[in-house]
Order: sequence, then C-alpha cells, then structure tokens
Amino acid sequence: MNGLTNLFAEIPAEPPEELLQTLLHAPGVRIERIVSFGHASPEGFWYDQETAEWVLLLTGGARLRFEGEEPIDLRSGAFVNIPAHTRHRVEWTDPSQPTVWLAIHYDST
Repeated sequence: MNGLTNLFAEIPAEPPEELLQTLLHAPGVRIERIVSFGHASPEGFWYDQETAEWVLLLTGGARLRFEGEEPIDLRSGAFVNIPAHTRHRVEWTDPSQPTVWLAIHYDST
C-alpha cells in the first residue's frame, strides 16, 4: 500500500505532469487515482489498452473522445466503461482546478 487513505489528499498545487497512483493491484484488477491539471493526450495519441477500464470523474471536468465518435464531456459524478482495445484519448481536462479520476482496470474475459 502506498499510504494514501483519502482520494483527495496529497494533491500538489500544480504538478508538471499528470499524477497517476496505483491504489490496488490484484489478479485481474488495478485501481488508480489520476489527477489532471489541464493535461490532455498528446496530439495523435490514442489509448488502446489490453484491459477494460471503468472511469469515474470525482472532481473537475474532462472531455474524452472515442475513435470515430464525437467527444463526450464529463463532470463530477460522470462515469464511463471503456471496453478493452477501444481506442480513446483525453481531449481536455479543466486547467482551473484538479480533475480527479478513479480508474478501475479489469480483465473482462
């Protein structure tokens, strides 16, 4: 365990890059806290993950795009399930406040 006991604790004022912390890793599942401050996927980059991912936006705001689809805006409380190998990217996160995500990666087979 990494010592983090509150999802909103230990958030730096303005980190130079997105903060990603693994909270739990067990067979078939990985739970992460991600903190973004205006971060986005690099131009032309698409995630294409081996596992499915369920994401809950806890604070802030973000825009996700799935390949071939219109972007979707997420606000606090919004969640999305991303099947394995579904190409997606983060188009935007709110630069005025921390965007805190809870991401659960799981084996869907």
